[in-house]
Amino acid sequence: MKKIYQKLPLLLLMLLVVVAAGCKKDVAKEQEDANPLQPRIFDILREFSGAQVIDEGDTAKFTNIEVTPAGKADISWLVNNVEVSKDKKFNFSPKGGGEFTIKLKVTYNGDSSVRSTKVLVNPSTYTFKPYTKIAMSYLTQDASAANVNFNNVTHVTYKVGLVSPEGDLDTSPGEVGQKAKELVARAHIAGVPVIMGISGRLSGIDGWAIYETNDFGTAIRDPAKRTKLIGLVKAYVAAKRMDGVDIMMTDINSGNAPDNIHAIGPFLNELKAALPPSALVTVTASVNYQHWEYPDLSAASWVNLHAFEDNIHIGPGAPVGQSSSLQFMIDGAAIWPNFHLPASKLVVGMPAFGLRYNELDANGNNASWGSYDYMTYKDILTADPTAFGKEFTDKSGKGVYYNGVPLITQKAQYLKNNGFKGGYLYGGDYDTQDANSLMLALFNGIK
Repeated sequence: MKKIYQKLPLLLLMLLVVVAAGCKKDVAKEQEDANPLQPRIFDILREFSGAQVIDEGDTAKFTNIEVTPAGKADISWLVNNVEVSKDKKFNFSPKGGGEFTIKLKVTYNGDSSVRSTKVLVNPSTYTFKPYTKIAMSYLTQDASAANVNFNNVTHVTYKVGLVSPEGDLDTSPGEVGQKAKELVARAHIAGVPVIMGISGRLSGIDGWAIYETNDFGTAIRDPAKRTKLIGLVKAYVAAKRMDGVDIMMTDINSGNAPDNIHAIGPFLNELKAALPPSALVTVTASVNYQHWEYPDLSAASWVNLHAFEDNIHIGPGAPVGQSSSLQFMIDGAAIWPNFHLPASKLVVGMPAFGLRYNELDANGNNASWGSYDYMTYKDILTADPTAFGKEFTDKSGKGVYYNGVPLITQKAQYLKNNGFKGGYLYGGDYDTQDANSLMLALFNGIK
């Protein structure tokens, strides 16, 4: 009996193992049938994390994608919802410019996972849309393509180049998120030329002179530095496939201002000679007493006039008021056809920002040099949603004076009726992208 008792547990154990194995197999199958494995996509190098921007003839690569269950899931690559490949890796080589939606769909047991992104292709050939008057958005270095409605502009200038006294050129703002490449691609698809804006250090929102700075002037007064700078500008324009350059030399608030301004002449001529014959080369100039210092600028495609900010409403004791009035623009713009260039070579500026007073003196005037600042148009509308129809609001600080839709419309119509080449808005990225847009008002008023 002893031997029988010793063998029984062993037989029982073997029987339990067999039964357990059968149960395990049945349960696993039931679980898979009830809860099939969900297909997944692993974007290892984040190729779907943002739009790729390429030139026509280049390739957008999607080659670091993993899917599960590996070897079992069906893979489908779609371009604008049309299947083009079932391979694990995909290279997109478009035959023309445009914006394309790239979608990866992975399917297993009837379930699917999807990733999608955009590929923006800068066309190798494009035609500028027709226009009668220029309506230009002048963007600051902080702008992106999202700040432009290409239906409302004929040209875009992007102030992406910062000139140093040594003649070096910093274009790093345009590299963040491929901002420069995307802007050019979207503009060219829309038939809009993009001009590279270059300047020295600027004062802030108003984008104008800083006291006793000579960065740009120092670079272009020296022939060797000037040649170096021209080479860098030429290379950047070619690399980004831009359509020209605007020379925003604002070193006009120092003892070297006359020499700085005079140096624009040789810089303009040498830069124009270095760029392709079709390139636009423009100059942004002032409308104050220093206009006498500007050399012959007839070689420029046109001249942008900074005809806003009269500077009589700032400083200690200055009366509060509109610093960018219609009359100031008219008077400032009239200087150039009277003494320099015909109106047909002049594009006149308008502000997309306002002058805000933060402290007033006992007489109700501006208190000091530090008691005012500037406010973008879109921030003005945030403070006062009705501001688009006015040119003053008391909803921020001690009040803000600015150009609303009616005033921009008046200015645009004046330029149209008096033979000017067009108008521009600075900065275009301070504007809104809705029915209250100042750029829209400029475009509609001048066309």
